[in-house]
Amino acid sequence: MEQSLHWDAVYEIALALKDRYPHETLETVSLAQILEWTLALPNFNDDVELANDDILLAIYQEWYEEINPL
Repeated sequence: MEQSLHWDAVYEIALALKDRYPHETLETVSLAQILEWTLALPNFNDDVELANDDILLAIYQEWYEEINPL
């Protein structure tokens, strides 16, 4: 069983989104989409009210770095 994801697990959320949306072009993905997609993850279990732009940007950055390593 997969462990529940919460907003403080930005790296794990980014990996889950990368796996779920492998063909997305991140340059066209909005923070609103990241929020919507995160809330739709089957193992995501946290309060939507806790989400903010800093968290969503951190998720985006982790996802970007996963698909564009140095």
